[in-house]
Amino acid sequence: MKDLISDGESLLATSAFDNGVDRRVFLKAAVGSGFAVAALPVVAQTQIQTSTDGLDAADHIVVVNGQDVPVYRAQPKDRTNLPVVLVISEIFGVHEHIKDVVRRFAKAGYLAVAPDLFVRQGDATRTPMPDLMKNIIAKVPDAQVMDDLDTIVKWTKQRGGNTDKLGITGFCWGGRITWLYAAHNPNVKAGVAWYGRLVGEANPLQPKHPIDVAQGLKVPVLGLYGAKDTGIPLDSVERMRKALDSGNSRSQIHVYPNSGHAFHADYRPSYNADDAKDGWSKALNWFAKNGVA
Repeated sequence: MKDLISDGESLLATSAFDNGVDRRVFLKAAVGSGFAVAALPVVAQTQIQTSTDGLDAADHIVVVNGQDVPVYRAQPKDRTNLPVVLVISEIFGVHEHIKDVVRRFAKAGYLAVAPDLFVRQGDATRTPMPDLMKNIIAKVPDAQVMDDLDTIVKWTKQRGGNTDKLGITGFCWGGRITWLYAAHNPNVKAGVAWYGRLVGEANPLQPKHPIDVAQGLKVPVLGLYGAKDTGIPLDSVERMRKALDSGNSRSQIHVYPNSGHAFHADYRPSYNADDAKDGWSKALNWFAKNGVA
């Protein structure tokens, strides 16, 4: 069975992979199984595993301007009109950790989705460093990402999600996208950006960075950062905080003094269990108090 809606040049489709084996093989390859190659080795003793018990969870294909975009979705079984959370991955794509985060949101009562936003450039889950950064991540236009997310939001509404209660969260690369999409889509009620880059040089693919949209931002975004993050200096975090304070989005930034980058990534040595737990609690509370619950 296939459901279709059309909006301009965008066409959305969800099915049990109606094109048969080829689409199933494509989806498995594009979304990946297990952890991303570039993210290995995994620290197994700290890895959190969230079961699908009580959930409806599946892989899907959403067609955006003729492009198959793999999406992983999870939500509580037999419930509709759920608030929607977009989960935006790190540079490693929609691998097992991101899927687990999607299931965690589903356990909290959300329809959560993680789209593969790198699919046009390549398979982030199967590409090692440094090729991942050079040949995939560096070639992804922000405009493409915004358009993909706009279409994914419409797709979640078609599936019964309540997009009047729309939130977005993302990690590292996805943290930067969280700030930008909150500025792009005024229908977003709240965002939570985990250690996303805030400043940078403008270029044709990335014409703006979070610092450039901070003052005019209307959507409340919670930024979660680590003081020991060598890739995101504290002075850039403070610049972002001041820019936000000069606007009226009611956004906030919380800095964890004992954490570095990727402190929420429970499969990596950077994981800080206490700060990750606190950040998760802050994220759920932020969504709840800002209309995404």
